[in-house]
Amino acid sequence: MPELLQGIGVSPGLAAGPVMVMGPVPVLPAARQVTDLEDEIAVAENALKTVEADLRTRADGTATGAGREVLQAQAMLASDPVLLDDVIARIQHGDDALRALRNTFDKHRELLSSVGGHFAERVADLDDIAHRALAAALGQPMPGVPAPGHPFILVADDLSPADTASLDPAVVLALVTERGGPTSHTAILARSLGLPAVVGCGGVLAAADSVLATVDGTTGQVRLGVQEDEVAGCRARAIAQLESLAAGRGPGRTADGHAVDLMLNIGSAADLTGVDLTDVGGVGLFRTEFLFLDRHEEPGLDEQVLAYAEVFDAFDHGTVVVRTLDAGADKPLPFLGLPDEPNPALGMRGLRVARRRPDILDTQLRAIARAAARTRVDVWVMAPMVSTAKEAAEFVERAHAHGLPTAGVMIEVPAAALLADRFLRIVDFLSIGTNDLSQYTLAADRQTGDLADLLDPWQPALLQLIERCAAAGKASGKPVGVCGEAAADPLLAPVLVGLGISKLSMAAPGLPAVRAQLAQHSLAVCGRLARRALDSDDATSARAAARAD
Repeated sequence: MPELLQGIGVSPGLAAGPVMVMGPVPVLPAARQVTDLEDEIAVAENALKTVEADLRTRADGTATGAGREVLQAQAMLASDPVLLDDVIARIQHGDDALRALRNTFDKHRELLSSVGGHFAERVADLDDIAHRALAAALGQPMPGVPAPGHPFILVADDLSPADTASLDPAVVLALVTERGGPTSHTAILARSLGLPAVVGCGGVLAAADSVLATVDGTTGQVRLGVQEDEVAGCRARAIAQLESLAAGRGPGRTADGHAVDLMLNIGSAADLTGVDLTDVGGVGLFRTEFLFLDRHEEPGLDEQVLAYAEVFDAFDHGTVVVRTLDAGADKPLPFLGLPDEPNPALGMRGLRVARRRPDILDTQLRAIARAAARTRVDVWVMAPMVSTAKEAAEFVERAHAHGLPTAGVMIEVPAAALLADRFLRIVDFLSIGTNDLSQYTLAADRQTGDLADLLDPWQPALLQLIERCAAAGKASGKPVGVCGEAAADPLLAPVLVGLGISKLSMAAPGLPAVRAQLAQHSLAVCGRLARRALDSDDATSARAAARAD
């Protein structure tokens, strides 16, 4: 009998085929005595250079902007001179090259883990770079995705950003990981690639290579040990589903014609390559931090103007919502010069950075305004991590002073959601970031895989906060959207609309499924599904209640 496993569906779609489990990481041989310091240092230095070059090559060959930026950030990490200095110091104190690399990465990993928050993303990056560097020093192939010569379902404990970003959707049918959560790199990049994906799937690593399986990236169900006829049936349903989605056209609307703006989440103009923008309402989230990532100097005004204008010029209609720099001590940017903090997730991040470095925000707003003046697109700006009405008012005043007439804020902390009605007396719109709002509402670090169930966007407490924001939007006549990863869940989309959300923004591959789901439900049915989800006790029962209609 097939074995049914339940994880969290993070990228919709169906897939079926043989399983391949990601191989083990390099094993270090016994320590040896160092006889030539220069040779030993050269081995370690060359290993890090090899990793950097490999990551940059992968970045250059990666189609999606999100994947390319992740790989470029990893390459910068591998070339960090502080890392190399620590390795050299260990070799000079007696470690061989392999031990020096391993111990240095372990030290940096421990430091980042103790800080917590978004630094956990860098822990995963460090682990991946460490494994690659050790393999290079041993003269072994880089660890990574198997290459069996046929399409397969990739199973892993967790996937590194580099592995996920460089996946070939023509070969990898779906992703299933034992760890990870809805906001992990694996989840975000799988959605950008349009690959069905399930994370937090306990027991999946016990699967044998080549066993046949089916994966449902919407429900999170994985069936191991299925027969050929079930594989064929699943593939037929997947093809029919894709054909049906491809046939769907037009703007977002419910079955009875209620309009819902369907928009894109992007990090740069590269994310718009090959995307049909005809029925897209614009960009609901332009993450500008990728322009600043891992740089030692702030990008200048002219460079920023060009980067923003490149996105604006891709549209001849609609709205582009630009989020100002979402960084700080939890996403370290050297040029910010911020002090270390005991808990960066609750510290100087997002708009709060402007308390110490108002010049960074002013330069960015000036650049956005100059780029907006050269385009026909309707440019809006919004600030991340806003907690008080005073902060919202100061941001709106600043945006207006730079000639940007439409200014809003992200709703990412419960305090902002609870005061949504007051915020909307000040700002022009709200955009709900469900990733951060989940972690702050449920007190669960969004990078901790063991807490993935608490980060599920179906959590009734999160849905209640979304409903509160939507009600405030309806009362004020101002738009309230969702730009977190939850917007790409086709099952959740009708619930969000039923709660009163008017805009849904997501990675491009998620648009067809969301459009199709909305078209199958009237606004009244959406409201009924929303009420069922709100009345549920937990995320699992909320999802089941919405699926039962």
